[in-house]
Amino acid sequence: MARDVFISYSQPDRDCAFELVARLEGEGIQCWIAPRDIAPSADWAAEIMDAISAARTMILVFSAGSNQSPQVRREVERAVHKQLSILPFRIEDVLPSKSLEFFLSTQHWMDAFPPPREPHYARLCAHLKMQFAASLPAPMDRVATVAQLFDAAELQRIERHLAGYIGPLAKHLVKAAALHAGSLDELVAKLATELDTETERYEFTRQCRNAAPGA
Repeated sequence: MARDVFISYSQPDRDCAFELVARLEGEGIQCWIAPRDIAPSADWAAEIMDAISAARTMILVFSAGSNQSPQVRREVERAVHKQLSILPFRIEDVLPSKSLEFFLSTQHWMDAFPPPREPHYARLCAHLKMQFAASLPAPMDRVATVAQLFDAAELQRIERHLAGYIGPLAKHLVKAAALHAGSLDELVAKLATELDTETERYEFTRQCRNAAPGA
């Protein structure tokens, strides 16, 4: 069964992973997580590989434990092979091992420390909703409104600035945010919430305003 999100985690982070699933599913985002979603007597490896193939994105609960986990590495390798987007949700201040860095070096990271984790869960939910909304066709009247409100060159400039912080995901986030923003300032403010630190949010906002026509 297809799910929105595949959750990859190591056993020491089980409590965090299941907290995250409860939070996401409470927001209507369907998750696949082992062992909950593996059928009795099923082939674990086959079920996991099929679930990765059917998901829209992978959330990697990243910690010292998952950093050294061969199972997590295999799941990440499979996701990359299937061209599935991966979002490392970093719950500890550790850097990826060489074996994972090869696959994750171009990914946008979301830091989930220091505690409490609830604000980080909320930010992840908002991020995924925006990401998934970008993949859905918008009503034609709203597409027309976006075209009237925003110059295509403006959107491309904003996308380039955002990509400097989070990489290729910027394209999808700009597209989704534009469908719900009523002005350039509102669009920039929405996108700034995707960044991890106040410094990054300030710098991104400044860059976008300086690039705006007449600025």
